[in-house]
Amino acid sequence: MTSAPTPFLHDGPADGPVLLLAHGAGAPMDSSFMTEMAGLLAGFDIHVVRFEFAYMRARRADGKRRPPPRLPGLIEEFRQVISRFPNTPVFIGGKSMGGRVASMIAADLQDGDDIAGLVCLGYPFHPPGKPDALRTSHLPAITCPALVVQGERDPLGNTDDVSGYDLPANMQVFWSASGNHDLAPPKKSGLTVQENWSAAAGAIAGFIGQNA
Repeated sequence: MTSAPTPFLHDGPADGPVLLLAHGAGAPMDSSFMTEMAGLLAGFDIHVVRFEFAYMRARRADGKRRPPPRLPGLIEEFRQVISRFPNTPVFIGGKSMGGRVASMIAADLQDGDDIAGLVCLGYPFHPPGKPDALRTSHLPAITCPALVVQGERDPLGNTDDVSGYDLPANMQVFWSASGNHDLAPPKKSGLTVQENWSAAAGAIAGFIGQNA
């Protein structure tokens, strides 16, 4: 794994609406997905701030793969990042696990939290192969505007799965055509991953524009 230049990666204009974006469980903040998405969103004048949790920073330092810690620790780390933007309403979100952590913060807003909205990219509605082990119990407590960008074929929550969930009215779902957990479609679909990522970025930009 290459070294990141700073603990945070910034894309887009400094005076744009801020989106704090956390990575997934197994890939860092400068993965191809995170990098491409940040660049696309920057093109909509969004200030994207990527960061890494401590376990991923440790992996970057020594090259040893390690699992993420328990959720309370990740939540506290994310809250510390939010605290770096005082008096500024921020959008919070992330890829897969990062979005799940952000959603739990959005469901339990505390004094000092100034959240404009939630953006989840490939929300892990359930673990792989365990569709009955839902990770949705906290979602009704989310009161801020929320957007989930989900692949239609996502193994952690596809269209058939999600259609049966009782999601809060303030949570929109944008479906990425034939997309998997990374929003990538199969070749036989005639679509490209770049087309899906561009469409996802457009949906996120529209959501942020409506709620900034």
